[in-house]
Amino acid sequence: MRYDSITEAIGNTPLVRIDPAVHGLRHIDLYAKLEMLNPFGSLKDRAAWHMVRPALDEARAGAATVVELSSGNTAKALALIAGMHGLPFKSVTNRMRLPEVKDLLLLLGAEIEELPGQSECLDPTDTEDPLTRFHQRLSRPDSALLHTDQYFNPLNAQAHAQGTGPEIVADLDGRAPDWFVACVGTAGSSTGVARALRAHDPAVRVVGLVGQKSDFIPGIRTLDEVQQVGLFDPAAYDAIEAVSSDEAIDGMVTLIRRCGLLAGPTGGAAYLGAVRHLRPLDTPSDGGRRTAVFIVCDRAESYLGYVRRRRPDLLGRPPAKNSVSTLTAAEVRAAAVVEVAEAQKWIEDRRPLVVDLRGPFAYAALHIDGAVNIVDELFEELLLGGLPFGTRQPVLLTCPVGEKSARYAALLTRMGHPDVRSLAGGIVAWRDAGAPLVRD
Repeated sequence: MRYDSITEAIGNTPLVRIDPAVHGLRHIDLYAKLEMLNPFGSLKDRAAWHMVRPALDEARAGAATVVELSSGNTAKALALIAGMHGLPFKSVTNRMRLPEVKDLLLLLGAEIEELPGQSECLDPTDTEDPLTRFHQRLSRPDSALLHTDQYFNPLNAQAHAQGTGPEIVADLDGRAPDWFVACVGTAGSSTGVARALRAHDPAVRVVGLVGQKSDFIPGIRTLDEVQQVGLFDPAAYDAIEAVSSDEAIDGMVTLIRRCGLLAGPTGGAAYLGAVRHLRPLDTPSDGGRRTAVFIVCDRAESYLGYVRRRRPDLLGRPPAKNSVSTLTAAEVRAAAVVEVAEAQKWIEDRRPLVVDLRGPFAYAALHIDGAVNIVDELFEELLLGGLPFGTRQPVLLTCPVGEKSARYAALLTRMGHPDVRSLAGGIVAWRDAGAPLVRD
């Protein structure tokens, strides 16, 4: 195939059947849509090109800067497309969680601007959140910036409704699959593909996969977080199910080692979530064999640090015994959690060390007076070497909504700390209760 531009190579990715010996389904054919084979490496290539293309001529005429609230694949694709057309690109985020992705964006010539969000995701209803205010400013019609706005731009979903979905039908010889399973991030691919498949066959069942609360899987949001995405429509899904980071990595390893697919953790989550959902439905059908499709969103290489932190054994390193990934559900449930009023009294009476696990910009925006800021990834690294503070010092852990802090409280308790607690509801609950917060 010969092209005049690399953007012409976006789309028409393969649909590959997964060997039944791998997944164990007897009556359902499971297919992977390999979006990782798009030229820039992910399914976000489609949305990025579809969103930016209509405005390119005007942007070039005005020497505009392309801007997106992204720290991942959308930013990567937009940086490349902007550079091809002589335009600068700025990635705006309140947290870069993957060092490999940050380095790659810098290599691509992107400018990265980290803003002080009060939580780890955009809340369009919170007019006091700096990230939200910035998003609103970008969306003004008189802005000199080309803001692609992936979380609310209908062109995001349209890219998949016009491309990814029809390609799946074509590759299945004109039939829609019986099931479509997709991880939910911006919700563009899941809602767009669902729209196209159901237009072909209204009986298609769509399963949306979200991350477990307090867990982090790159490219996937938790059920609480997807409520804040403008493209998310609960009616688009027949079922919404949660997957864990352990399941995502297990699925990723299966796709890599058993199927030869260099999938990232999002693809691993989609695979394992699909198999888990389909296994109880794997019964003979009068209509013959049924089909299911999931999407492999991107490749493994950008996530080696993520895997190293959570599953060092996969990279030939000894397992990390003092890691939140080793906690049981029972240990997390047993963690000491205090409500805001009780926490305020405890701070006044016992003077505990207050540890804020949020990113530095969110901490700088608003935090509990006297709290020290240790970002959760760094805190986990510290715990690998043992307790980072004495057992005589009471400790109160805080995070955005109280879920991550509860897990770390459970881990510190396991490690022998006698008096560590987690703030219920996190900084959001503290703020909503009118408790005092300070700024740096």
